[in-house]
Amino acid sequence: MNQLQAMRIFSRVVDLRSFGLVAKQLGMSPAAVTRSVSMLEAHLNMRLLNRTTRNVSPTEEGQSYAAICKTITDQLDEVESALVRAPRDMSGTLRIVASTVFAHTGLTRLLTTYRALHPRIGFDVTTYDTEVDMLEGEFDIGFTTQHAPASSRLVCRQLTTFSEIAVASPAYLARAGSPASPSSLDGHRLLCATDMAVRFWEFFDDLGVQRVSVSAAVHATSSETIRLAALADMGVALLPAPLVKDDLAAGRLLPILGRYRIASGARTVSIVYTGKSSLSAKVRSFVEHAVEQYRASEDTSALRVVA
Repeated sequence: MNQLQAMRIFSRVVDLRSFGLVAKQLGMSPAAVTRSVSMLEAHLNMRLLNRTTRNVSPTEEGQSYAAICKTITDQLDEVESALVRAPRDMSGTLRIVASTVFAHTGLTRLLTTYRALHPRIGFDVTTYDTEVDMLEGEFDIGFTTQHAPASSRLVCRQLTTFSEIAVASPAYLARAGSPASPSSLDGHRLLCATDMAVRFWEFFDDLGVQRVSVSAAVHATSSETIRLAALADMGVALLPAPLVKDDLAAGRLLPILGRYRIASGARTVSIVYTGKSSLSAKVRSFVEHAVEQYRASEDTSALRVVA
């Protein structure tokens, strides 16, 4: 017996005082309605209805039970209705996790343009310097520079790429001299931003690759920390181009070794989210907004759009 269905049928019979009318409304046979109520009575081991050839009326116990049935089924209907509405509701909070580099460059613009479209959406942003577990952290959306998502349960869509650039402050270069080639870095203080024990920086030109052994004067997992160290005249840094774009434009930092390219190549920024088919409306719309923003972007001075 489907007890919940039987409760709904019984409650309707009490309201209409007729098996036939309930059967007609629900598209059932009168025999099926009668059988459902009889099974409910058998389950409860009590008589719920007084039956005569002309009418149906609840017993005292049946009247009390019908009220309980209506309360339970109404509450269930409200819960189910709320659950159905929730994925379409463009309000609430998006939990976002992003690398520190992206948080300092592209994230704010995305949040601003999205909030203008959906002012009832709020953001809870976590930044990281070393990769975090998006699933364990229960984040809605992540921004990563990893080549592939850490879990097969995640969907990864590329947004943009950025290159790295070697920089130093004018005061540091005036004191230590500007290196003419990668091999000249051996005499300089190097500032290294990485989440692993990097031993080499690699540069290349038409003549091939030049490898520089890194014994960092400052080593940090945060690119922003290394940027601040470079601004404080502490040495030469290898940093994401978007992170130092404004510093280069203002002359606070200067590019060095401009005719050489960084062997690590461009790094890709991707938006990551769970591959659930029932994504909420706000998650789905934010993902599409991010993809559209980068596809339409005309700012290619430091960021190259990935189609």
